[in-house]
Amino acid sequence: MNLHEYQAKRLFAEHGVPIPQGDVATTPAEAREIARDLGGRVVVKAQVPIGGRGKAGGIKLANTPDEAEERAAEILGMDIKGFTVRKVLIDQQAPGGIDQEIYLAVLIDRAARKSMIMGSAEGGMDIEEVNEKTPEKIFKVHVEPAVGVRGYQSTYLASAMNLPRELWRDFHKIVAGLYECFKADDASLTEINPLVITGEGKLMALDGKMTIDDNSLYRHPRLGEMRDLDEETDAEKEARLSGINFIQLDGNIGCMVNGAGLAMATMDVVKNYGDEYGCGPANFLDIGGGAKAEQVATALRLILSDSNVEAVLINIFGGITRGDIVAEGILEALNQIQPDVPMVVRLAGTNAAEGRAILAEANMETAVTLSDAAQKAVAAARGGASA
Repeated sequence: MNLHEYQAKRLFAEHGVPIPQGDVATTPAEAREIARDLGGRVVVKAQVPIGGRGKAGGIKLANTPDEAEERAAEILGMDIKGFTVRKVLIDQQAPGGIDQEIYLAVLIDRAARKSMIMGSAEGGMDIEEVNEKTPEKIFKVHVEPAVGVRGYQSTYLASAMNLPRELWRDFHKIVAGLYECFKADDASLTEINPLVITGEGKLMALDGKMTIDDNSLYRHPRLGEMRDLDEETDAEKEARLSGINFIQLDGNIGCMVNGAGLAMATMDVVKNYGDEYGCGPANFLDIGGGAKAEQVATALRLILSDSNVEAVLINIFGGITRGDIVAEGILEALNQIQPDVPMVVRLAGTNAAEGRAILAEANMETAVTLSDAAQKAVAAARGGASA
């Protein structure tokens, strides 16, 4: 679950990270009142869970309450990469301006199986671009979970980024606070971009990004209430309520798979065979361990709600679940949904041959291997042309 900037920064502040004073407005009039209370010199920031707001015109400075109202009117209702702006954050401008911008984040290094703190003096920029063009400007340290952030680690980062020595103590507090927020809220990312040195010589987090592990939300009802339902598509809402992992993409081949790893592999193979024909996965969908009729029917509704889908690939591995039972569930679901796009089913595992025989009797296109299934799905999406 991705939080809005204002939500992330408020959580950071609970752990001692300094942030600007500010509040959220949903109308231009509210923006004016907040700006007046903050002294007039503010920044108006679109609240959407995606980067690139500044380049899209979603971040604007204002020097008076009237200007804040005008800027909010310009931003509210904007479409930024498919997200409609319904809220704006009104923050005080950095006291004395900005002398330096820094990137700072805590994330999971899956290869090392540890949390990692990453910093760069190239704050305010897209960190992926920095990593691609000048990776030597990104500095990393790993945190032992039983120990936490140590002073020498923040000192290394501060020294590597050439921060003024008089700020090292405050920088350590921010690094430690960002890590404590990461740990306490079961986050997979806490990010400040930029962390600035203000004209008054103070460190302040001007932006914030935070991703919460959905699997931990049962421990954090307060965080669960922060989910912005307006930012989910109807299909994503239905999937979450149905316990199906679903992410909509921009391809034309719907994918229904049991198991997250298998789902990712399926997407890769579809992309591999379909790329030269302009075909690709339309979604990530993990139906879970079983493939009962109701689950399959719900998954198909989610996939077919996307008008771009021109074919569907069902890839099921039967471990405990038997292939013939899966096949019967698929046919029952198809009778409920009656889709009008071609479908390819790949069954593997227990009783897979029996399952394929059941599907073949119903004139369903089947495949033994994932490569074969992906090529057939690409061909079906292209109107029968060979892939």
